[in-house]
Amino acid sequence: MPRFFLDSTYAAGDVITLPDDVARHVQVLRLQAGDALVVFNGRGGQNEARLVEIGKRRALVEVGEFADIEAEPPYRIRLAQGIAGGDKMDWLIEKAVELGVSGFVPLAAARSVVRLTGERAERRHAHWQGIVQASCEQCGRNRLPEVAAPVDLDAWLSAMPPAPRDGELRLMLSPRASVPFAKLPAEAPLGNVTLLIGPEGGLTPAEEDAALAQGFAPLGLGPRVLRTETAGIAVLAALAARWGGW
Repeated sequence: MPRFFLDSTYAAGDVITLPDDVARHVQVLRLQAGDALVVFNGRGGQNEARLVEIGKRRALVEVGEFADIEAEPPYRIRLAQGIAGGDKMDWLIEKAVELGVSGFVPLAAARSVVRLTGERAERRHAHWQGIVQASCEQCGRNRLPEVAAPVDLDAWLSAMPPAPRDGELRLMLSPRASVPFAKLPAEAPLGNVTLLIGPEGGLTPAEEDAALAQGFAPLGLGPRVLRTETAGIAVLAALAARWGGW
């Protein structure tokens, strides 16, 4: 059944006009009046709905009953990712959402190929938020992961509490890792997990030292060096298998 994200508040029985972008999607799918669909607002749960009118300029739906359906894993992982070039970030965000990530922090690191400032950073941020919405529509999640605005890695680290709180876990992928993946806890931590990954070229030694000072444990993934767009996806999938996210 088609699913659509609506950034609004509604209740069963409401008849609402779909936003222009959603209405265009409805038209592309060639839905007709009377067709069933699902709407969600990213705050949890979803509503059945019915398309009551579809025209060239607008589409109306009648909201049905609320269903408290969730597809979240039993843990919370925030992915702090060094900004990668090309369309790698788009692909990575899309797949990270499918794998259950709860938040995303795009980081400008010393070896980042892409530099985002001003209006360009704002446009890219909005673009990434759109990818998150579309990915949630596709994969069945009813809670939207938060996408932070792009931030300098040093500033982000400096703003963190100097040590993890009880139950919190901070991990940093590093070729200098002292913690193999097999040594991670068998059970998901009670608190948040933050996973730090560098851009193409990885983190510099100074950046790794700064992360270590903030309580990040260097995590290794074996003898092979993974690309930045592969590493996060590999870890998220492996943690899902280890911590019951599947």
